[in-house]
Amino acid sequence: MKKEIIATKDAPAAVGPYSQAVRSGSTIYVSGQVPIDPETGKMPETIEEQAKQCLKNIQAILKSVGAGMENVVRCGIFMTNLDDFKTVNEIYASFFSGDYPARATVEVARLPLGAMIEIDAIAEV
Repeated sequence: MKKEIIATKDAPAAVGPYSQAVRSGSTIYVSGQVPIDPETGKMPETIEEQAKQCLKNIQAILKSVGAGMENVVRCGIFMTNLDDFKTVNEIYASFFSGDYPARATVEVARLPLGAMIEIDAIAEV
C-alpha cells in the first residue's frame, strides 16, 4: 500500500521534518498541530484560543482531502498544564457532534514553539 502525503496551505506548515498528514489506505494520520494561525503565522495567547486553533488546523487538513471531524477516530492531546483540562474539554467537545473519538490527554513539560497545547488525530475515510 502506497502512502500519500497530505499538505494544505490552510493549515500551518510543519515545523520540522514531518508531513502535516499522511494517508495510508483509508486512514489519515494527522501530525500534532500546534496552534499556529496559518494566515498570520502567529500563535494565540490563551489556552482557549490555542485549543481552538489546533482543532481548526486539524479541520483544515481533513477538509483538504474531503473529510471532516466526523471521520476522526482518535485524538491525542498534549498540554503543558492539566489545570486547563476542563476548558480544553469544552472547546474540544464543540468541534464534534457528540460522537466523540477515542482520546488520550497527557501533561507534558514543553511543546514546540512554546505552545500550551498540541493535538494530533487519526481519521478513517
